[in-house]
Amino acid sequence: MTTALTRADVAPAASVKRRRRAPGWLAVVPLLAFTTLAFGLPALAMLNGAFTVQDPATGAESHTAANLTTSLHGAYLTALLGSVKLSAVAAGLAALLGLPLAQAVVTSRSPVLREAVLTASGVLANFGGVPLAFAFVATLGNAGVLTRHLGLTEKGWDLYSFWGLVIVYLYFLIPLMVLTITPALDGLRSQWREAAQNNGATAVQYWRHVALPVLAPSLLGGLVLLFGSAFAAYATAAAMVGSSVPLVTLQIADALSGNVLVGQEHVALALSLDMVLVAGLVMAVYLPLQRRSARWLA
Repeated sequence: MTTALTRADVAPAASVKRRRRAPGWLAVVPLLAFTTLAFGLPALAMLNGAFTVQDPATGAESHTAANLTTSLHGAYLTALLGSVKLSAVAAGLAALLGLPLAQAVVTSRSPVLREAVLTASGVLANFGGVPLAFAFVATLGNAGVLTRHLGLTEKGWDLYSFWGLVIVYLYFLIPLMVLTITPALDGLRSQWREAAQNNGATAVQYWRHVALPVLAPSLLGGLVLLFGSAFAAYATAAAMVGSSVPLVTLQIADALSGNVLVGQEHVALALSLDMVLVAGLVMAVYLPLQRRSARWLA
């Protein structure tokens, strides 16, 4: 009798718990559905197209790795390496320039200056595409205001080159670095600096032996994030340099539109898969660094 009552009491309690948990799961369903439609289906279509080859004579399709092989040779490989080089250089310079700027903001005693810089960084980090390209062309292009005023053309300046594109990318990468590294700089304890000074350490020694080792995961994570942002950029480079600077995003656009060769749509999907693999490697490095940084600065 006691066992029967116990089971009778437990069963309603378990059903109540299930009913209480149901709304939590139901709230996630729209997000999962949206993620599946917005990311899952395009990813499957890209994966299928990257391994699909169509016979131009019969129109028959077959699955092979020929597209991936093509994407890693010739002009396509040059474009992929060009994007990696451009992203690495721009990300490295943005990290070197953004760190002291963020440190100046953090140590500033003016809250107005801090909020102004962080707000401006949030705006500039998302300013890109054709408007950014037009702004630099009008300012530093061949007939730009500063180009003519300072005589930069006679000094060898060329905006439509690799280094010109690096400077344009720095316009939104430096603010992004400021936004990324500022929380980590805020996490540095003032007691650490005081303890270093009490033990006779100079400012350089403090940064070398205390601050930079603690900030290393955040710095590397920010560098990886900047690399990914520059690697995926398309509209700015397309509006500025066209095909004069080999980039994988521009090669994908040319292959899809048939500007170079007709029927290279599947090669474009293979190039997109290459970009996804590079982005996956970037995230595989970024996420552990962020977790390690959070443990140090929590």
